Amino acid sequence: MQITVQTNINSSLAQVWECWTLPEHIVNWNFASDDWCCPAATSDLTVGSEFHYTMAAKDDSFSFDFWGTYDKIVFYKILSITLGDGRKLKVTFEAIGNGILLTESLEPESENPIEMQQAGWQQILENFKKYVEGLV
Repeated sequence: MQITVQTNINSSLAQVWECWTLPEHIVNWNFASDDWCCPAATSDLTVGSEFHYTMAAKDDSFSFDFWGTYDKIVFYKILSITLGDGRKLKVTFEAIGNGILLTESLEPESENPIEMQQAGWQQILENFKKYVEGLV
């Protein structure tokens, strides 16, 4: 079973890639709801290196480190990642028409219903789309 989410972003491939991979952009979109934020992000975009994103409730009631290791990087096309809990995540970037189709496929975790996980990952992707398109 895989969770797959996607969105079509009206922007250039270079802009979408940069916003997805650079920490100075990640902190602006990487959260599923308005009561959460991503106050810190680091990323070493090389195979075998890690990214770390601090995910936090805006009221400071809870935070956690969302992290993973880059297994495969095909610049402007594919990121294959092993998340900190061992699950696999694949992100693809595909030029379609005037935009970029961004797709994430990952193994679900076992603590929350699949539908809840799907909705959360999709909402983060929609925040990403809104952020990138707002830069144009």
